[in-house]
Amino acid sequence: MMNKKAKRSRRPSVGKRSGVKKKTNRKIDTNPDHYVSRDISWLHFNERVLHEAVDKRTPLLERLRFCDIFTSNMDEFFIQRIGTLKNQIDRGFKINTLDGVPPAEQYQRIRKMILKQNKLLKECLENSIIPDLLKEGITFLKWKDLKESEKEQVSQHFRLSILPILTPLAVDYGHPFPFISNLSKSLGISLLKPNTGEKIFSRVKIPDEISQWEIVREGKDGISFINLEEILVNNLHFLFPGTEIVDNMIFRVTRNIDLEEEDEYAEDLKEVIEEELREKKFSPVIRLEIEEKSENWISHYISSELELSEEDIYGMGSLANYTSFGEITRINRPKLKYKNWTPRTHSDFLDEKANIFNKIKSKDIFVHHPYESFNNSVERFIETAAYDPKVYAIKITLYRTTINSKIIDSLVYAAQNGKQVACLVELKARFEEEKNIRLSEKLENEGVHVIGGMVGLKTHTKMCMVVRQDSDKVTTYVHLGTGNYNPVTSKLYSDISFFTCRENVADEIVQAFNYLTGLSLKKDYKTLLIAPLTMKKRFCELIYDEIKFKKQGKEGLIIAKMNALEDTDIIEALYMASMNGVKVKLIVRGFCCLRPGVEGLSDNIEVISVIGRFLEHSRIFYFSGGQKDRLKGKFFIGSPDWMHRNQNLRVEVATPLFTDESKKEAWNILTVNLNDKRSTWKMAPDGTYTQNKPESGKEERGTHLQLMKDSEENNFS
Repeated sequence: MMNKKAKRSRRPSVGKRSGVKKKTNRKIDTNPDHYVSRDISWLHFNERVLHEAVDKRTPLLERLRFCDIFTSNMDEFFIQRIGTLKNQIDRGFKINTLDGVPPAEQYQRIRKMILKQNKLLKECLENSIIPDLLKEGITFLKWKDLKESEKEQVSQHFRLSILPILTPLAVDYGHPFPFISNLSKSLGISLLKPNTGEKIFSRVKIPDEISQWEIVREGKDGISFINLEEILVNNLHFLFPGTEIVDNMIFRVTRNIDLEEEDEYAEDLKEVIEEELREKKFSPVIRLEIEEKSENWISHYISSELELSEEDIYGMGSLANYTSFGEITRINRPKLKYKNWTPRTHSDFLDEKANIFNKIKSKDIFVHHPYESFNNSVERFIETAAYDPKVYAIKITLYRTTINSKIIDSLVYAAQNGKQVACLVELKARFEEEKNIRLSEKLENEGVHVIGGMVGLKTHTKMCMVVRQDSDKVTTYVHLGTGNYNPVTSKLYSDISFFTCRENVADEIVQAFNYLTGLSLKKDYKTLLIAPLTMKKRFCELIYDEIKFKKQGKEGLIIAKMNALEDTDIIEALYMASMNGVKVKLIVRGFCCLRPGVEGLSDNIEVISVIGRFLEHSRIFYFSGGQKDRLKGKFFIGSPDWMHRNQNLRVEVATPLFTDESKKEAWNILTVNLNDKRSTWKMAPDGTYTQNKPESGKEERGTHLQLMKDSEENNFS
C-alpha cells in the first residue's frame, strides 16, 4: 500500500497556480525600525480586551465575560503564535520577525508581558470584580465557607453526579504517565502508596462537559456558587479510599498545534486534514499552567514527564486562568449586563411578503450587523432561494458556521428538491477542521456538491450566489460579506452584508466560483478584488494613486478599517503615501505592525483600535480618488485584512460600493469609529496604546452604543 506521504506527491498542487509558498519559508527582508512585532502588538490588543474587565464603566457581569475572552484569546495565542516561535527556536532561526528580534529573545519579551497581564487579571478579579459581585449578592464560596449541612449536600451531589465521570490515573511501574489533551484541566495528586509509603502521582481529568459551578444558596439576599474544582479537591477521599493524600494541584497543558501543513501535493485534502488532526492531538506541550501555591513535588514531576523547562511554566494566580465564568454571566441580572439589543430589520426587508429578489434587482442593499438583522437578511436570502421554484442554483463558501442552522437546512432542502447546490467548506479553517469535516459529510450525504477547499490556499471569502429565472432573463444574485455565515456570531460581531445583482459583479463572482471549484485561470478581474490574484496589486495601486492626486494638489486621503495590519508591501506603500502628504487613518482592531506618527516616515498616519461590546470584524477601505466629496471616492468592503496571509495565501474577495446610499452607510461607520472617544485606543509609534477620553462635560458614547442609537432612529422596525 502506498504510504500517505508518497501518495501526496503524485500530482502538482492547485495552489501552485498562484505561486503559494509555505509560511515557514517566508523571507523577512525589511527595515526592522519600520515595524512593530506582530506578537507584541497582539499582546497589546489582548491587554485592551482585559481593560474592559478592569474598567468599572463596563457592566459587572460583562467584566467577568471579558475575563473569559482574555483567557480564551491567550490560549489561542499560545497555540498559534508561541507554537510557531517554539518551532523557529528549535530549528535554529536567527531572525524571522518584522522587527528583527531573534525568536529566543522574542519569547522572553512575550513571556514578560504575559506574566504582567496574568498578574493584572488576578488583581482585577480579586480586588475589584469579586468584591463588587459580593455587594450585588453574588458570592463565590470556598469549601471552608460552607455550613456542615451544605458540605454534606454538595458531597452527596459529588458522589452521585460527578464521581462516576472521573477516572483517576495513577502512575507506577505498571501504569505509564497518562496522555493529557490540549487545554484540558486536570488535578495532579500526590499519594502515599499503601504498604511501601512510596510517593506516587495520579491525575484526574476535570470534566468540562458538566456544570462548572454549583449553586449552594439562593434567596432574596443573593446567590452563592462553588466551583467544580473546589468540590473535587475537597472530596478526593471518595476517589482514593484508604489511601493517604499528600497534596494536590490544579494544572493545565497547552500543546503546539502549529505543525507544518503537508497538503501541498494532496490528492485527498480531507484525508490529509484528518491525519493532521490526529498528529496535532499528540503534539508537544508548550505551556504548563499550575497554581501559584503548588507543592513542588507535583509540579516538578509533571514538568519532568512533559520535558518542560521553567520558562514553559506559568503560575495561575486566579480562578479565571482555569475556570470559565460563562455560567455566572448567564444568571438573570439585567442591571449587571449590557442593555438587551435586538437587531432591527433593514427597511428593504421589512415586508416579509415582498419578493426579496425584486428588492435586490431594484437596488444594491447594504446591511450592517448586528445593528441590522442577519436572520432577516442573509438567512432569508438563502432560505428564499432554496424554496423558490424559479431558482436553478445556489453556490456558497463556508468558513466558520454552525451545522444545525437555517442556512444549512436551506441548502439541504434545495439540493433535495432538484436545485444545483455547490458548497465550498474550508476544511483548513483554524480550530474548525473537525467540525467542517462533519459538515461536509452531512451536506454531501444530502446531495450537495461539496468542495473541501483548495490545496495550498485557504478559502476565507464570504460569498453566495443564486441563479434565478426572472421574467425577463436568468439573473445571478449575489451576497458578499465581511463575516461568516454564522447566525450565532452575527449577533456578537460587527459585520457588513452587501446584496446586488449587478452584471459586472455577478459575472466575476461566477468566475471566482469557477476558480474555486474548477481550474479557471482567469486573472483579469476588472471589478472585484480577488486574492491571491489581483487584490494586493490593486490595493497598492490605489494607495499610489492617492500620492499622485496629492502631488497634483488634490485631495489625498485613505481610511481603512480591518482586524489586523501586517503585510509589508502595503505598509511600505502607506509609508510612501504619508511621506508625500496623504492623510492615512487606520482603524485596526487587533495587531498592527505599522508604526504611526514616526517623524519623516509616518507623520500623516493615525492608528486607532475599537474595543467594546461587539467584536469589530467589518473591513472597509476608502480612497478619496482626489475628490473632496466623500461619495465620489472609492469604497470597498470584503473579507480580507491587510495581512500577508490574506493577500497571498487565502482566497479573498472585496467588492466596490457603487451607490451613494451604500457609500453613505460605509462612511457613517468609518466616521463613528474615528470620532469615538469612549472605546477607542490610539496607537503610539512604539506600538503601545492609550485610551481616548471624551472632552470634559461631553457625553461618553462609544461606537457600538452610537450605532445602536442610529439604527433605532433610522427607518428600521
